[in-house]
Amino acid sequence: MDIAVITGASSGLGKEYVSEVLKQYPDLDEIWAVARRKERLCELKNTLSDKIRPVAMDITDQNSIDEYKTLLKEQNANVKLLINNAGFGKLGNFDSLKTEDNAGMVRLNCEALTVMTSVTLPFMPNDAEIINTCSIASFAPNPRMAVYSSTKAFVMSLSRCLRQELKSRKINVLSVCPGPMDTEFLPLANINKGASHTFDTLPRVNPAVMAKKSLKASKKHRAIYTNLAFYKFYRLVAKILPHSLVMKMSKA
Repeated sequence: MDIAVITGASSGLGKEYVSEVLKQYPDLDEIWAVARRKERLCELKNTLSDKIRPVAMDITDQNSIDEYKTLLKEQNANVKLLINNAGFGKLGNFDSLKTEDNAGMVRLNCEALTVMTSVTLPFMPNDAEIINTCSIASFAPNPRMAVYSSTKAFVMSLSRCLRQELKSRKINVLSVCPGPMDTEFLPLANINKGASHTFDTLPRVNPAVMAKKSLKASKKHRAIYTNLAFYKFYRLVAKILPHSLVMKMSKA
């Protein structure tokens, strides 16, 4: 059974990925939409396609991971596309955020992504694709989002290494680096209007466009995809200038 696996599929960019994968990968037998909120996943199936299999699970929980691995075996899954999209962030100085939030970002953004990739890879054929949702926050450290930007730097580094290691299997690994999107991410991150001058003024990325174009970039075997000229320029600036200077510009 040829499938795609998409985490964080219940809303925002993940939901758009589900919709766009249906269009761009019509030969897949199923799309496994992974998230904790089963009712949202069932809505996706009812609204979009019977090809969608709701997989309600917490990818930070080992029991859920074990069940996912069993499901892969039972369904004789051939994972042509893995999209690691689940993640969250919190705005605030490190010492003002809850310990469980700081730890939770590392657990979901780094550990869970690593575990999902490790468990899924044995079920991926040659020429498969992995897309890891990273962020423009990976380009340089972001004060007031210290842990979040650090987790995304991890995702970027891991993706680059995996891309090199998996070349012999012709499996491409793409880091997707969106800027702010008007999704559930912002209010959950405490980024409401007025909370951050930087976020209030930054141009917004359209999640539907981001999903569509990043999937096309993956098919072209790109390593990194950043949407909008503004963020492409920031990525270049972060490469050239010392991060001590970039941090003054990027402070949330």
